[in-house]
Amino acid sequence: MESLLDGDGEEQRVSKLSRQALWFLIHTVIALASWLALMLVGYALNPPGVSQTLILILSIFVPLVVGHFVTRFHPDDMAAAVWLLGLIWLLIISLWILDMPTGPNQCFQCDATEKLSRTFFSLPKPSGLIDNDGPFLGTWPAAALLGYSIGAWLALHHRRSSA
Repeated sequence: MESLLDGDGEEQRVSKLSRQALWFLIHTVIALASWLALMLVGYALNPPGVSQTLILILSIFVPLVVGHFVTRFHPDDMAAAVWLLGLIWLLIISLWILDMPTGPNQCFQCDATEKLSRTFFSLPKPSGLIDNDGPFLGTWPAAALLGYSIGAWLALHHRRSSA
């Protein structure tokens, strides 16, 4: 009789884990889709002179709002965990950048910190690595996942405090 209960408990744990993995994927796709929608709107409008700082702020804020509303309608703890994927993504891109050789017009004689700061934030000027697409490929998607997580956490926290 105990072995049947253990099997049932194991099946429930696997089912719960599968559900969590699926919702983690769904929340990640929603977060990145909201960020891509922001990028498409920006591309369509093509406003002159938009700073990268404003784009970074919008890359956090728009997914934050989306994450807040999605989590208010479907409360799920996995929504607040997608920032981990953003961190992993940023680390993968960082390793790729650090492995790149430098040369003229490509962060010539940069140390590791300068390579990363100039690639991800274009400070004080772009590095020239990955065709100056560091913010688009690394910083802004990671910021979107972080923003979505913050919005989801706020919705979950509000729900728990009002219950």
